[in-house]
Amino acid sequence: MGFVKTILLIVVTIFVPPLGVFLIAGCGVDLLINILLTILGYLPGHIHAFYLEYIYFKRKDEIRAGIYDGRSAPGVYSERVQRGGRHRIPTQQTQPVSGPPGAGYVDARGTEYGTVR
Repeated sequence: MGFVKTILLIVVTIFVPPLGVFLIAGCGVDLLINILLTILGYLPGHIHAFYLEYIYFKRKDEIRAGIYDGRSAPGVYSERVQRGGRHRIPTQQTQPVSGPPGAGYVDARGTEYGTVR
């Protein structure tokens, strides 16, 4: 079903770039920028819209695969696009490691023992 949604979004963006941006980013700065770019020239509106869609789907795939690094994409103001459509990004929990007796402390030099980062 995700493939069909992606194709429909691309078709909508081909004909009306601001509508495609609205569907992924909502009503915000990215939509205003895209409307202005589309008024100034149809091609700049398309380039901006497809760039936002590329970032949106790339982040969505990175989060699904667990390789999202958290850096913001340049020129994208919508948090929804930055997070790939997710409300919250899952974080990895650190797990304690079973080790030798006395593990789980910080020595005088600041070295931590007993946890995985």
